[in-house]
Amino acid sequence: MPVDPNSAIEVTAYRWVPEMARGFVKDMRVRWALEEIGLPYRVRRVSGAGGEKSPEHLADQPFGQVPVLREPGLSLFESGAILVHLGGKDERLLPLDPAARARAISWVFAALNSVEPITQALMLTRRTSEGQPWQAEAIAAMRPFAEQRIARLAAVLGQSEWLEGRFTIGDLAMADVLRAVPDAELLAGHPNLAAYVDRATARPAFQAAMAAQLADFDAEPV
Repeated sequence: MPVDPNSAIEVTAYRWVPEMARGFVKDMRVRWALEEIGLPYRVRRVSGAGGEKSPEHLADQPFGQVPVLREPGLSLFESGAILVHLGGKDERLLPLDPAARARAISWVFAALNSVEPITQALMLTRRTSEGQPWQAEAIAAMRPFAEQRIARLAAVLGQSEWLEGRFTIGDLAMADVLRAVPDAELLAGHPNLAAYVDRATARPAFQAAMAAQLADFDAEPV
């Protein structure tokens, strides 16, 4: 499904980020969800992660981040909240059964609150403290917590294809977090998780969302 400049749904994205961040900016999650349910969207590009933010963008996102989802009557920020909102539009993202729906939403929270903070801290420590004498000690201190979270997630998934028996926004969020894990050894010890990420990222909707995000970085600034 191509990006449609005439769509009523708008997603914000950065005009520029460093090469290492391309494909990992969090508007990917929203693009992916929209692709899964076939909803067209337009893109509004804003200044990069470290750039000055316009009053318009800060009115939508008080921290100046992306993504923001705009549609008639609503402006919504935070990728997890947007995923839950989009899930409410189509049962392909969220089951209709109340218990299954609640479980899927709980996995979104788990991805963003229990797994991502520690894996992201590892990533930032590796990338922003290169050459610092305390880097190795900091990574060594954080790594056991990351290993524990990954191991417990692997145990829950077991040999299942998805976390709750079928693909939901919980899997979308969790797979997007896991694919950004900076230390390959964290997943290498858990083949079921590595296969889980491979299944998720092989989905046509993910591939389309990735192509769209990368194309925006290649586009001329607007």
